[in-house]
Amino acid sequence: MELTGFITLAMAVALAWPRAEVAQQRIVLLPSADGSNSAVVVQGADGERLLNTPYAGLEVMAAGSTQAVTFTESEVHARYAPVLEAQPPRPTSFSLYFVSGSDSQLTSESAQTLSGLQSFLQSRPAPEVTVIGHTDRTGSVAINDALSLKRAQSVRELIRQTGIAVEHMAVFGLGSREPIAAGAQEGLNRRVEIHVR
Repeated sequence: MELTGFITLAMAVALAWPRAEVAQQRIVLLPSADGSNSAVVVQGADGERLLNTPYAGLEVMAAGSTQAVTFTESEVHARYAPVLEAQPPRPTSFSLYFVSGSDSQLTSESAQTLSGLQSFLQSRPAPEVTVIGHTDRTGSVAINDALSLKRAQSVRELIRQTGIAVEHMAVFGLGSREPIAAGAQEGLNRRVEIHVR
């Protein structure tokens, strides 16, 4: 009887003993590809927590509370190597600038950028490309809309000439609706943006 009573008491103590809470989820902030600052806000049962340092993390417990954790770059790569390697390449954007009023003549600097763009696209196995044309703010809305679309179509054709399939390439013309400069810098609005995923 004494042994049975001891075993029963031991089991009761073991069941009543507080257990360490196990993380149900882990969130780790990775650095931006271009080195710029990034951040994420995580909402837990204990309120909002800001992660704004590369490799800072939070463990979210079953009850929803959070605990701060910090990893080194090597720890993250060792622990999550298969996940990191499975990520698709990060999106990349290029901008090509046009001579005023032209729908096909690039500035000399943009001709060099185009060469880099073409090489980049050939290095991607199946690039998803979006081409968006823009104009400066001179001219009517109708003229700028048509010109921006022609610029985007010209860039699509330049991409096609390098052997990249363009059948499913999205092409848009936004006219002068999204300026990025004014005054002496107005030429920066005469552009085509190429977004590659």
